[in-house]
Amino acid sequence: MRLAHFSHDGRSRLGIVVDDQVNDLAASAPDLPSEPLAFLAAGTASLDAARAATDANPAWLPLADVRLRAPVPRPGKFVAMALNYKDHLEETGMDAPAFPTFFTKQPTCVVGPGDDVEVPRVSELVDYEGELALVIGTRCRHVPAADALSVIAGYTIVNDVTVRDWQMKAPTMMIGKSFDTHGPMGPWIVTTDELPDPMSLRIRTTVNGEVLQDGNTKDMLFDIATQIATYFGYVFEAFGIPQLGWNHFNGFVVLREPMAFGFEASAADLFWTGAALHMVNGIVFTVLYGTVARPCPRAVRCSARG
Repeated sequence: MRLAHFSHDGRSRLGIVVDDQVNDLAASAPDLPSEPLAFLAAGTASLDAARAATDANPAWLPLADVRLRAPVPRPGKFVAMALNYKDHLEETGMDAPAFPTFFTKQPTCVVGPGDDVEVPRVSELVDYEGELALVIGTRCRHVPAADALSVIAGYTIVNDVTVRDWQMKAPTMMIGKSFDTHGPMGPWIVTTDELPDPMSLRIRTTVNGEVLQDGNTKDMLFDIATQIATYFGYVFEAFGIPQLGWNHFNGFVVLREPMAFGFEASAADLFWTGAALHMVNGIVFTVLYGTVARPCPRAVRCSARG
């Protein structure tokens, strides 16, 4: 099932996406919560009711007529993994970490698919990283690896937009990872029944047709279960977002000559057998306290295929 958070006629609501339509749950199942966290907090009961309403009493809207929002607009925690792909380590010349390398993005950086990403006036070294992200479906702690996948509500895409020079200013990386608008997420949550194996997804990024990122989640140093079991010694708030690490770049973008910074739009695609997700975000440049659109020479596409 594909759970979307969207707005239509000035109202924010949830819906179930099927092909190029979305079932407006505010109309077909009005007793269900209309806010993403409250809906997911209700657990399988809300998911089952949403499925039943989609089958029996759908209120279809064309996807083209709605504005998709971030599936989890303010996650309780936004945790990410660095240095988690062998090819990426080889490119950067860094040693493989003995322990998973976690960092955080601030929840305030989250925006939705189609929202603008701002290039701040303090730097133009803004970069893109298409990533698989998990949506944690329950408050949990000390989850054993054998049970780790059971706490996942679903999967979505995150573009880990990064201000590279600011990332390097501090070992935590957080400041360069958390500028406003630098956590595009979407287009919706794919529940685990539809995507049962997250460890066999191809992830690819292209810039104006040139492939810069091409890897597979099966090549992670620390798989998803290990990451969850390791991190969840901390309490993980329900509906937090772990993001699963950099993928292989054909020439890590910071080291490319000429540098590949600057792009008109960043697009992320997640593909698995018979299905796909797609997300596009425009780019604007910050001027003083406002923003102005400014054309850039490159466009970005990220994809992942099972």
